[in-house]
Amino acid sequence: MTCGCCHNRLPVTHRIASVKRETEQVTSFTFAVSLGAKPGQFVMVWLPGVDEVPMSIANDDGKQLQITFFAVGDTTKKLALLKKGDLVGLRGPFGTHYEWKPKQHLSLVAGGYGAAPMFFAASEAAKDQCTLTAIVGARSKEHLLYLDAFAKLKGTTVSVATDDGSQGHKGYNVELLSALLKGKKKPDQVFACGPERMLVAVSDLCHEQKVPCQISLERYMKCGYGLCGNCTVDPLGIRLCTDGPVVKNELARTITEFGKYHRDHLGKKHSL
Repeated sequence: MTCGCCHNRLPVTHRIASVKRETEQVTSFTFAVSLGAKPGQFVMVWLPGVDEVPMSIANDDGKQLQITFFAVGDTTKKLALLKKGDLVGLRGPFGTHYEWKPKQHLSLVAGGYGAAPMFFAASEAAKDQCTLTAIVGARSKEHLLYLDAFAKLKGTTVSVATDDGSQGHKGYNVELLSALLKGKKKPDQVFACGPERMLVAVSDLCHEQKVPCQISLERYMKCGYGLCGNCTVDPLGIRLCTDGPVVKNELARTITEFGKYHRDHLGKKHSL
């Protein structure tokens, strides 16, 4: 995998070309710019006078860049108040990306707003004539994202799971993945992005079924290109802004903090 650390390390402001309210707490911004990003990479998003936060890229088609975010912290809540034409700083792209071979069968597991980077991967893999199974999960149907976008992709089947059963399978999306991997025709690879406990379950299942897997790990990132060391993980000391966020399952399973804890901006451990 390659990293994007050779790209823009200083933010450049761009006007928001369009705003879409995906759900009550999830918003998408589109910018009339391409950063040459690949699926799984992230950008640092700067709100002048407030703060800067890392965000996965939902799409970069060579003409437009899209980010989709959950308004949960101070900065993202203020970002969600912005309108078309407002200025936002972007720098990047940074990090590793998902990799596949043409015509492979891929299963993409998306939890919550992890559906955004999974759609980016799906849309690019579809161009390589891959057949895709998108397994999208959320707490309830009002939190499901990108279902229509996935369904429009050629060669793509969409499965849905909700915790409360309000749409699709009642339960977890990993349960749908389990049925798929234990079926007659396993996918060539599994990609996953979402809550870390979901990622652990995907990791365990793919390890058990001997199916290659790539997952996206989130950690608190400040610089984006390996300088500050805030996103290092135990016990390897690798920096997820350059050696991640997308990692192969074999590497993820050597990270002892995976699924157990993460560190805040001061480096203090917090249990997941």
